[in-house]
Amino acid sequence: MADPLILVLDEGTTSTRAMLFTAAGELRGTAQRELTQHYPQPGWVEHDASEIWARTLACAREMVEQAGGAERIAAIGITNQRETVVAWHRETGEPLARAIVWQDRRTADFCLTLRSGGHEDAVRDATGLLLDPYFSATKMRWLLDNEPAVARAAREGRLAFGTVESWLVFKLTEGAVHASDAGNASRTLLLALTGTSWDEGLCGLFGVPRDALPEVVDSAGTFGRTTLFGPAIAITGLAGDQQAATVGQGCLAPGATKATYGTGAFVLANMGRAVPRSHHRLLGTVLYQLGGERCYALEGSVFVAGSLIQWLRDSLQMIVRADESEALARSVEDSAGVVVVPALSGLGAPHWRPDARGAITGLSFAATRAHVVRAALEAISHQTQDLAAAFAADGAAWTELRIDGGMSGNDWLAQDIADLVDLAVVRPDFVETTALGAAMLAAVGAGLHRSLEEASAAMIGGARRFEPRMAQPVREARLAAWSEALAKV
Repeated sequence: MADPLILVLDEGTTSTRAMLFTAAGELRGTAQRELTQHYPQPGWVEHDASEIWARTLACAREMVEQAGGAERIAAIGITNQRETVVAWHRETGEPLARAIVWQDRRTADFCLTLRSGGHEDAVRDATGLLLDPYFSATKMRWLLDNEPAVARAAREGRLAFGTVESWLVFKLTEGAVHASDAGNASRTLLLALTGTSWDEGLCGLFGVPRDALPEVVDSAGTFGRTTLFGPAIAITGLAGDQQAATVGQGCLAPGATKATYGTGAFVLANMGRAVPRSHHRLLGTVLYQLGGERCYALEGSVFVAGSLIQWLRDSLQMIVRADESEALARSVEDSAGVVVVPALSGLGAPHWRPDARGAITGLSFAATRAHVVRAALEAISHQTQDLAAAFAADGAAWTELRIDGGMSGNDWLAQDIADLVDLAVVRPDFVETTALGAAMLAAVGAGLHRSLEEASAAMIGGARRFEPRMAQPVREARLAAWSEALAKV
């Protein structure tokens, strides 16, 4: 096939996209649709899985047409918001309830009950994860307990559970394939880091029927084919968004670290074949699996990053467009003592406080809209610094930080992160590394590249460096103010 193209389906939290890449990493087209966010109660976040599928399919059709037809596409790669749970009927292929999104906190009490029962240490040792509403298993249990259609399908043996990539593969293959890659599976609390498939003991602990779960597969390979666009196209790459971004940043050697700033902020450090064990409330996860062999990562997850700027825009109406935040931050010399703690859906790593709520402290008559917006951006740097300290304490100190995601295009923020973490920050010229990583995995799975290293050399371009330049007394004052504000929440 001359100049083969790779179709990437990038299903995020607030939108879904289809993107066309060449095997050289060139972006040839993008189609995007917004996803409706449902907030039925405080702390609850839901999506309509039918809407996810319909809008993803519409984007994909647009890109197939732009490519010149399905015969021009060599492979499909899928990357997705992780931990979000979809429940559907295995025979009809229809959702049985709204999807529960990764940000959702409704299972906090169930997690507390399990922790109080002394289960967290065993769960952490097996999965690398903590007992937190963030992860998928407690969401599955909630659906079984509270959605009659889900419980009925389980009793009849017709229930299918999956994270979003699993849902999309099922729909693309018209129900022929129910699969989840090892990276996504490792985010459910149901897969031991060293286990080849779902753990019977963990499924029993959470009350999730094993027969409702997908097959655990590699991150690259031929997982199925779709004929929805014409001639069959192989699905050859699967990865959760943060794993895909780590691959797309070329973090293929142990110690290489990236941070993605999207709706949340996620830092992953490649740990190679060493199973990660954190003593500072970071997470162990599967980065990718190829040929049955796993590469692992140590991860720190922050729940609120870009969504904080969206909140300033949509709820507080402090800005009209998200990109105004950079100009406002530059318009003032400091935050005038204002500190924003963005615990709008609890605090993630390394604090793990689902009960924490956001705060704006240090307000005075001197504070303006610009100071509050600047403090919101500073909060993202502070959360990154909290993670840097935890990684270092776990013996995985960063030597540089590669950043990506929508917020990384903000030069002021990139420099502030470098200043506060006191480390060089590297931003690729092409910041959509989640989609690029999915394209790299799909290219390897389709045989367009022989290895991820080869794909990295061929598909990743140049980058810009931000070196730290903040005076130490200023940095120390910032850190002290942040610690004081954190203590209040």
